[in-house]
Amino acid sequence: MDKEATVNKESMRDGFAKGLIEAALANPKVVALDADVATATKFNLFADKFPDRFFEIGIAEQNMAGVAAGMATMGLIPFIGTFACFASTRIADQVRVSIAQPGLNVKIIGPYSGLRTGQTGKTHQAVEDIALFRGMPQVTIVAPADAYEAYLATKAIVDYDGPVYLRMTRDPAPVIFNNGHKFEIGPAYRLLDGNDVTIISTGAMTIDTIQAAEELKKHHIECTVLHVPTIKPLDAEAVIAAAKHTGLVITVEEHNILAGFGGAVAEILGEHYPVPVTRVGIRDVFGESGHNEPLMEKYGLTSKHIVNTVLGWIEKWKNR
Repeated sequence: MDKEATVNKESMRDGFAKGLIEAALANPKVVALDADVATATKFNLFADKFPDRFFEIGIAEQNMAGVAAGMATMGLIPFIGTFACFASTRIADQVRVSIAQPGLNVKIIGPYSGLRTGQTGKTHQAVEDIALFRGMPQVTIVAPADAYEAYLATKAIVDYDGPVYLRMTRDPAPVIFNNGHKFEIGPAYRLLDGNDVTIISTGAMTIDTIQAAEELKKHHIECTVLHVPTIKPLDAEAVIAAAKHTGLVITVEEHNILAGFGGAVAEILGEHYPVPVTRVGIRDVFGESGHNEPLMEKYGLTSKHIVNTVLGWIEKWKNR
C-alpha cells in the first residue's frame, strides 16, 4: 500500500482499460463486446486500438451474453461490458444457462456498481449484484479497491479460465496501491495490523476503511484491515486468521448486507471460528438518485460511519 499515492485519483474504468489493452496486445484471443455504453465503460479505448476485435451489440445485453458464449466456445476470450446493474440482473438468465453452467471463459465487466454511479439514478445502481453472482455456481467475483488494482485484476482474469464478474465503481478515487502490489485472483491482503478490531472490506470501500483506521488511531484503537478483492472464492484462511488476531470483526461493502460480502465472511467464521461480526453496508433498501457524497452519507457508508461502527462494536463487546 502506497500512502503517498492516496493524493492521486483515478477511476477504476481507466485502470481497467489500460489492463485490457495490454492484455489484448499480449493475447490475440482477447475480444470485447459492448452494449452501447463504450464511452462510459471505457471499452471505446479498446475499440480505437483493436477495431477488428471490438463488437458493438447495441442495447441488447442478453444477446451480448449469448454472442460472447459462442465466441468462448471457439477459443476466444470475450469481455462483455455494460453497467453493473445490467451486467448482473438483466442478463442473469443468459449468464446462468449459456456461460456459467458450461463454465465458459467469458469475462463480465460491471462498472457503475453500488451507489456511486455519478447521478445515473437509482435504476442504474447495483446493490444486489454480489448476491446474484455469489449464488451462481462457477462464477468468480473480483472487486478491486482502486484503479491500479483494477488494472492488475483485468490482466489476471485474462489468464484465469472460467466465468469472471469484475465489479468496479465509476468515479475517480484515491489510488492506494503502487507497483509493489502483486495482485492474484484468490488471496486477500492484510493492509494494517492492529490488536483491537478486524475490519474486512472489499472493493472501493477499502479506501474508506483505511481512512477510518487512521482516524481510529486518535481514539487509541489499532485496526487490522483485511482487503478482499476476490469475493468468490473467498480466502477463508486469511479471513479466519484476521478474525483470530482480534476476536472482533466488522465487514464493509457498498452492497446490500443481505447475501452480500459481509454474509460470506459471516458464513466462513460461523463454520470455522465464531466471533462477533457486524456488517457495514446498505441495509436491505434500494438507493435513490443523487450525488455520490450525500448518498454515501445517507446510507451510512462513509469513513465516519465506519469509525462510529467500530467504536460502538468495541464498546458492546469489550467487557464480555
